[in-house]
Amino acid sequence: MSPLITIKQDDLSSGDVIALLEEHLKDMYATSPPESVHALDVKALKSPNITFFSAWEGELLAGCVAIRKLSNTEAELKSMRTSAMFRKKGIASQLLTFVIEFAAANGYQTLSLETGTQDYFNAARRLYSKHGFKACDPFGEYQLDPNSHFMTKLIFPERAPVIRKQ
Repeated sequence: MSPLITIKQDDLSSGDVIALLEEHLKDMYATSPPESVHALDVKALKSPNITFFSAWEGELLAGCVAIRKLSNTEAELKSMRTSAMFRKKGIASQLLTFVIEFAAANGYQTLSLETGTQDYFNAARRLYSKHGFKACDPFGEYQLDPNSHFMTKLIFPERAPVIRKQ
């Protein structure tokens, strides 16, 4: 059973949150070549087009996730991370479900992400697939990179354009 967590919009001022994000960056640089690391630091996450959330069980930080507005209909998942003591307890699924619902509530039609191709990212890719994300081409300002795996999810599949064959 997953722990009961509270997810809140966060101003990135908590030492626990900052430490989790620094751990995330450290792991990304240890796993991928520097030119293939697309994780954001705290300063970048404070950008006005990013909404950052933290998840808490009482006073304990369980994880975090951010969503970056790409356009009025497109958003990108960023900085999803579960604290070590909460791994394998369903926190990532709760965070992902929350951010998908946030995207829907804010009118986004697609939610996309970039993750690594290395074995380290296998669990993340499985989680995203389980939640309906499909492999896609690079989006936004991303370029094709053998160390990057791109995924996207239609938030309002019933609004997707109908393409008729001629």
